[in-house]
Amino acid sequence: MSAWRLEPRVSSSVPLNAAVTSVSVCMALVIGGALMSLMGVDPFEAYGEIIRGSLGGWYGLSETLVKAAPLTLTGLACLYSFKMMIWNIGAEGQLVAGALASAAVVRYFSVDSPAAMFAMMFAASAAAGGVWGAVPGFLKGRWNVNEIIATLMLNYIALYLMDFLLYGAWKDPMSMGFPMTAPFPETARLWRFGGSRLHSGIAIAAALSLLTWVIMRKTQWGFEIRVIGENPKAARYAGMSIMRNILLVMFVSGAIAGVCGFGEVAGLQGRLSRGFAVGYGFTGVIVAWLARLNPLAVPLVAFLMGMLLVGGDTLQVVMSLPLSSAQVIQGVILFSILGGEMFSKYRVRRAGASVHGAASERAE
Repeated sequence: MSAWRLEPRVSSSVPLNAAVTSVSVCMALVIGGALMSLMGVDPFEAYGEIIRGSLGGWYGLSETLVKAAPLTLTGLACLYSFKMMIWNIGAEGQLVAGALASAAVVRYFSVDSPAAMFAMMFAASAAAGGVWGAVPGFLKGRWNVNEIIATLMLNYIALYLMDFLLYGAWKDPMSMGFPMTAPFPETARLWRFGGSRLHSGIAIAAALSLLTWVIMRKTQWGFEIRVIGENPKAARYAGMSIMRNILLVMFVSGAIAGVCGFGEVAGLQGRLSRGFAVGYGFTGVIVAWLARLNPLAVPLVAFLMGMLLVGGDTLQVVMSLPLSSAQVIQGVILFSILGGEMFSKYRVRRAGASVHGAASERAE
């Protein structure tokens, strides 16, 4: 009887990666449909409601784009660090740090010029998020502190710092006891489209996606990020500074997440309030992996995730399903993608065919 074994691939092509991702997502939808069936719901009807709720008309489409904007930014934030095999799981805290910095600008440095307010809030949010990311980056580069634990712990620090301010000095006396700041003036609000909640943060997300693609594909720094992620020893031998690049990548990663916080409070909420961060930093991990760390694919994946989130609201109203049902599907998609990674990196072969197969693969 022939034995079968897994062998590492010499390389994985773009069509192969696309096929693996597509099959993984389809498998996740099948599993999600099976879970819905167990809850007594027709999965085809449920998926139809998700599509109608998220794309059926201007309101649904605009709400999907409202959620796609922060998901694009947090996905890009994760992409930078993941490219270097640095696992930044702190985009949520970095997002909150950016929102806190934006609110601080409004509270202490407000001016009547919308352009000046935009510039100050953008810069402050990027700096705050960047510092929040650079701290675990420094710890990682200097003493090899586990960045997963460090970034997760900083999430809690950012959230509790926000609570401290919202229940204390920054609390709006007119908020009837709710933890939130006073509303931002119009000069501190992002421009909104056609009476909807969609704001110009979507343009910021699109611009940063293009900029990230240029950096990753056309610059020396992008080349260094890829080399360090794939082979740190070769990068050191080539004279690349591991410490400097870790620190810079984590700063940029945190800065983009911080800008996401700015977009949420200045574009969507119009004030800083407790609970404005609804897990976008963690969903960004799914977005980055689904996009296979491709900056141009991140907005598309973020849009699909936005459809799930908006569709989840529809399922709750129309079919009485819990709001968490969409989040369950997101989790299943992530596990399916991670499982599919095996087929991108390995191939199944019959014992004895490995030498010929490897030679054929190199020839291709």
